[in-house]
Parts: sequence; C-alpha cells; structure tokens
Amino acid sequence: MPLDILTIGEALVEVMRTDIDQPLDQPGPFTGPYPSGAPFIFAVQAARLGMRSAAIGSVGADAFGQCLLNQLNMDGLVTDGLRQLPDQTTGVAFVSYQADGSRDFVFSLGAGGNLSSDMLLPALFDGLRCFHVMGSTLSMSTEALNVCREALRLAVNAGALISFDPNLRPELLPPEEARFAFAEFMSAATVLLPTAAELLQLTTADSIKQAVDNLLAERPDRTIVVTRGTEGCTVYKANGAIDVPSYAVDEVDPTGAGDCFDAGFLSAILAGTSTVEAAQLANACGALAVTAKGPMAGAKARAEVERFMASQR
Repeated sequence: MPLDILTIGEALVEVMRTDIDQPLDQPGPFTGPYPSGAPFIFAVQAARLGMRSAAIGSVGADAFGQCLLNQLNMDGLVTDGLRQLPDQTTGVAFVSYQADGSRDFVFSLGAGGNLSSDMLLPALFDGLRCFHVMGSTLSMSTEALNVCREALRLAVNAGALISFDPNLRPELLPPEEARFAFAEFMSAATVLLPTAAELLQLTTADSIKQAVDNLLAERPDRTIVVTRGTEGCTVYKANGAIDVPSYAVDEVDPTGAGDCFDAGFLSAILAGTSTVEAAQLANACGALAVTAKGPMAGAKARAEVERFMASQR
C-alpha cells in the first residue's frame, strides 16, 4: 500500500533536565529517554492523524534505538526505512529548559546522522503522496544533503507533493550557507512552512511581503504557511493571505511543536480540506504538542485534536 507521507532525517532519543534552570554543565537529575528526532516526531503525529507514514533514518542496535523503534511500531509507522547499525550508538539530545523559555542542547548524533542512498528503497516512493523535508536534516552533513537531494528527485518523479520546513539551525549551518544548500528544496516545494525569520534569512528579501511575492511568482500554485508560535500562522496563496489564530494552552515542553504543526497541515491537505482548515488543525496540533513532557507525548490522535478545537471555538 502506498505511503501518504514520507520524511527523512535524524533519529534520536531525548534526555532532559527534570526542572527549569538546571544547566547542562553541572551535575543534576535527568529524565528520559524519550523517542525524538524532528522527522520522527513529524511522522508519528501524521500517523496519529490517520496517515500512513514513514521516516527514513538510522539508530544503533542498542536500548535507545529500541526505545524509538518501539514507539514507531506502537504508532503503526512503516519502518522499512529505519536502519539499525550494530557498530554505532543511537543519537541522543540532552536538553535543559530556562525560565525565559529558551533551551540548551548537547547533541551526540551517533547513528542519527547516518543516511545513505541505499536506504532510499523504491517501495517507499512508489505511489507516494507527500514527501516532507526539514532543513535540520540537510544541515547535518554534505552526505546527508546529497542523500536528501536524491530522495527529493525520487519523490518528484513519483508525483508526490513536496513540502519543506527550513527548520534553520545556525549552529549547524549558517544562513548564508543554508540559502545555497536549501535552494533545490525551496524551489521544488509546493508547500513551504517557514517562520518569519527563516523566510527573511533564506530569501534575503527586505520584508515578508516581498519574500512571499517572489516565491509565489516563481510558483503560483504554491502555499506558504508562515508560523508565528503563540500567534498562530499566516497562510499565503496567489489569491491572498489570511491570519489563522492559535489556541491557548499551558506550555510544558515546546520540543516538537513545529513538527506536529507540519504534520497537522499536510495531513489535512492530503485529506482534501481547505488551506484555512488545514492551518486550524495544524495550530491545534502545535498547541497540544507543548502540553506534555516528551517530544512525542503531546502528539494527539485526530479525534482528540478535534475535541480540543471544538472546546476552544
């Protein structure tokens, strides 16, 4: 059976400080491991929304790798694209949270950075409906970038909808380098999901309007969704723009909110809803994502998301 959604990238577990303002350079308690990795959070949220989804990536043949694999199996993901490497350890992200809302990370990417062309199984692309790529994956290494370029071409040849979230990580790739590395994906994408800052950094435009106008002139069929955190998002299409407000929640853990937003938007588009309705679902998924500790813990099933949306209408 063909996939609805396929993505590719870093497979990780997350180990986090138990309280606020506990620095990573001092002894202190942690909790975890929690299954993580932006592409895998995205794929799990898509699966919980009823999509047949998969993510291509690598873990070690160890307990942390099994932790992630157990979660993917529990959520019914197609795991043909996930490789277990016996000679590498599973990637780990150590995270601390600050009172001002910022986060500090220490990454040990391990097997999570391992992507190769032989992982691009033809069956994953046969009949594929949507291929979603994130800039954090493209920023890992030259090898990862080249594998993603090959995957992009396979997805285009399969007739899949192409979606791109810049997910810019300046600590991995400066914006001026990312502009070049991301160009092929920006150009191919029918759906772009940047923040306002990312849009300006990657286009060198003087304003959001100018950046949007240039991108829509290049491809009038394109949908650009500029995410604005607690303010919701703005949907831009050739026929105009509309602001879509977010939902009020108490934030517990912000990790994965953008990934769940992306999954909500694309799942709704694939289900045939309007872009505004898709943005409303995406906002709800992003809001719920921050309400539980653990990157995937706040990713909810469609029925729960719809109940949440109804409660705030």
